[in-house]
Amino acid sequence: MANEDFFNIAQTLTIAAKDDPERLAVIARHAADSLGRTVISYDQLAQDSSRLASGLLASGFNPGDRVVVMVPMGLDFFITVFALFKARLIPVMVDPGMGLKRVLLCLSEGQPRGVIGPLLVHLICFLWPKYFSTVKKRVVIGRFPGFLGLKNFKKLLTSYPPLPEQKTLAEETAAILFTSGATGPAKGAIYTHAMFRAQVQSIAQNFGFKFGGVDMATFPLFALFAPALGLTSVIPNMNPIKPGQADPKKLLFSLENEKCDSLFGSPALLTRLADYGSDKGLVLKGIRLIITAGAPVQPHLAGKVGSLLEEGAVLVTPYGATEGMPLTTVDHNEIAGAKGMTEQGFGMCVGRPLPGINLTILPIDDQPLASFKESQTLPVGEVGEITASGPVVCQGYFARPNETALTLVTGPDGVVWRRMGDLGWQDAQGRLWFCGRKSQRVVSAQGTLFTVCCESIFNNHPKVRRSALVGVGPAGQKKPVMVIEPKTRLKRGEWPILVAELKKLGQANPRTRSIEIFLKKDAFPMDIRHNAKIGREKLAVWAAKRLESDRN
Repeated sequence: MANEDFFNIAQTLTIAAKDDPERLAVIARHAADSLGRTVISYDQLAQDSSRLASGLLASGFNPGDRVVVMVPMGLDFFITVFALFKARLIPVMVDPGMGLKRVLLCLSEGQPRGVIGPLLVHLICFLWPKYFSTVKKRVVIGRFPGFLGLKNFKKLLTSYPPLPEQKTLAEETAAILFTSGATGPAKGAIYTHAMFRAQVQSIAQNFGFKFGGVDMATFPLFALFAPALGLTSVIPNMNPIKPGQADPKKLLFSLENEKCDSLFGSPALLTRLADYGSDKGLVLKGIRLIITAGAPVQPHLAGKVGSLLEEGAVLVTPYGATEGMPLTTVDHNEIAGAKGMTEQGFGMCVGRPLPGINLTILPIDDQPLASFKESQTLPVGEVGEITASGPVVCQGYFARPNETALTLVTGPDGVVWRRMGDLGWQDAQGRLWFCGRKSQRVVSAQGTLFTVCCESIFNNHPKVRRSALVGVGPAGQKKPVMVIEPKTRLKRGEWPILVAELKKLGQANPRTRSIEIFLKKDAFPMDIRHNAKIGREKLAVWAAKRLESDRN
């Protein structure tokens, strides 16, 4: 086999440690000491992760075992994940913020042999044993001594010599990353080491990351890319599962004091930062790049963030999902240039395909497709399902054959493509326009309405914070309902006036002419991962009950 057939994503850490061993790999901001930070160098991270890898294997784990990682964001998180990679163990990553019941279901579905986490996680294992029937090995983080079948993390870390580099096939499973479940059941996307390698290469080449940069990542999974890219990862003092509640002053403190030159944050977090920065007239000095993902960036947010940047700095937003990222990218200047079309209901411009990524638009279909022909792809300008192929696109879900069959389709040349579950169209310039989730489209008697296209029209109103299109009624005959979250609490008598104005807006555009029902809700349900995606499924249930109540 050729050398490229063998690869382990942990090799990127080994290379970085050799190039600059004393450079800080991770800085965690908190109140642990007078400086409010703890740090670890590249050399120490490489050594500690190798020792822990050795300890895990010595304690009875075997290569290929799936291991649930519920380690809080911090130094131990990085040590743990890279140790698992080095030992050829498979981390199973689940968002703890999705709620206990959904977390337990995901963990059970992952069929793990081991669990690594604080004492609370292991108590949950004991309290709900049916979800952990496959678990045989448990490692506890913290000061709790290792007994009752628990192995102590620190003891495993300090009692064994570093593990020699293991020969790993690039196509071996490296991790199982569960989707957020924002628009359906959370599913475990299977990542290979080759897929991780392709992502690291794409991020480095397309976003200009260079060895020695300092990045503040507010999302755990993206933070893991920093050591692989040779960056210093700064972990701010915030709750990573509630980015929409992040304190902008703490974020700015970390950015300034650690001399960050890049930042990753969800649109919800950037809204907090942009609102605060705009009010204070701040400029993000030294920041050359901000990356945001999790939901399309609204033009007004792109403009606000752009106003905080120094000349030459840029906000970029890649399009993709857990199952494939990054696929396209667009910067704040192009988002601003597309603002008029977005506001007219053409969707959100998410940019052009990155090198190595192929995109096509297939007709909307909720059934599995074994294959497609070139003639079946839709022409420029026509809305259909975004379908992608490339080295960063995963080829299946763990223990979900039906969902895998539903999302994978073979092209005319035998290449396997992934149906992204998103709707969109491509323009004559090759740019992709995002129109919403396929599962959230509203099929009415008058035609099909796409969420992002319709909502963008009503979001133009100065009193609307955001809007959400939902459907109420039987399949194929749903009544389109526009739910409105006002920017401020409305006074008595203001809602009927706002509805009249919104109806006038809707009647002026053929995409929204059939929308006649408007409901007010003061706070929308949002996704737990990025706090940026609207929970339209929940809003649809709420709207149906509300309309039924009004009729009675």
